[in-house]
Amino acid sequence: MGRDNPWDERAQAYRDSAPHAAGPDLDRLVEWAGPGAGRTALDVGSGGGHLARRLRGGGFAVTTADPSPGMWPDVICRAEELPFQAASFDLVASRLAFHHFASTELALAEAARVTSDMFLLEDLLLVDERVEEAEMLRDPSHVRTYSLEQWAALFSTAGLAIEATEVIERQTSFSAWLERCNCTGETAEKARELLSHRLSGDNYTSTVFLIKGLKTQ
Repeated sequence: MGRDNPWDERAQAYRDSAPHAAGPDLDRLVEWAGPGAGRTALDVGSGGGHLARRLRGGGFAVTTADPSPGMWPDVICRAEELPFQAASFDLVASRLAFHHFASTELALAEAARVTSDMFLLEDLLLVDERVEEAEMLRDPSHVRTYSLEQWAALFSTAGLAIEATEVIERQTSFSAWLERCNCTGETAEKARELLSHRLSGDNYTSTVFLIKGLKTQ
């Protein structure tokens, strides 16, 4: 992940995070995944484990992978170096983690390599450079977000065909958003200033995208 790895100390905050535990974005990923009975899944950058929990509830045999031991993953590894054989899983998925990975291209190539069929992705959508700057101030492990057009090119290069996309506006508490990464003082105020066009009181609107990809090679 990013430059430093502060995730062990944040782990409980993300396990307890209401915006990560539920929402129409998570519901859509589970819907796209389909029935899990007899199928295997890998959750890359599994974090607080909310996607894995829902997939297991749908019948999947889920393996979680994350570089932070504090997130309690089944396998501790970087997304760019998944320690699995090609086509090891029927489904590979990643939710709200790709913007932390040091190399989007390598992580996506690895996800495509280890799935035999489907890859589901949710991440932050590129809004503008003010949002990017605020994200990096709040969380120095933030690397970069991309537009849907850029993601389409990345998927094509990785050998993944896009079957469906969706963009969702997520509402969250701005103060809780800052608190999860211990962002305080002048840094927090600068982030608030940069995000003034996305704030209404303590309500912060962030934009995420979802992509359902199918392996083509």
